[in-house]
Amino acid sequence: MLYILNGPNLNRLGTREPEIYGSTTLAEVEQLCRRAAGDIAVEFRQTNAESQLIDWIHEAIDRPAAGIVINPAAFTFTSIAVLDALKMFPRPIIELHISNIHRREPIYHRSLVSPVATAVIAGLGPEGYGIAVQAMLMLLRK
Repeated sequence: MLYILNGPNLNRLGTREPEIYGSTTLAEVEQLCRRAAGDIAVEFRQTNAESQLIDWIHEAIDRPAAGIVINPAAFTFTSIAVLDALKMFPRPIIELHISNIHRREPIYHRSLVSPVATAVIAGLGPEGYGIAVQAMLMLLRK
């Protein structure tokens, strides 16, 4: 089971700042991820609530999930609670961002999640999700 978790405002993909995030919707991103995962089961979720995101990370720990691909969105830069939850996950974690956070305003340059991530993918647009799923499958084969 592969968890693909999405944080706040990603439900607005396709309409939110298309010059940064493109016109692909979250539903289209989900289909991209499911195709990339092939026969691997996928739990694809999005929330605007920090506590819900943490509960899903706990669920991935307890199930146990093979890996987590997470786009924490704004929680990347603000949530020690999400960091603490991810620290408990004993398998691969890929941190994902649609935009290149390092080319944006300085507030977006310091990820609290990166220190616990196995890998980070940023700046590849919505297509980065499919690449993240493929990278996760590679990590799981090792």
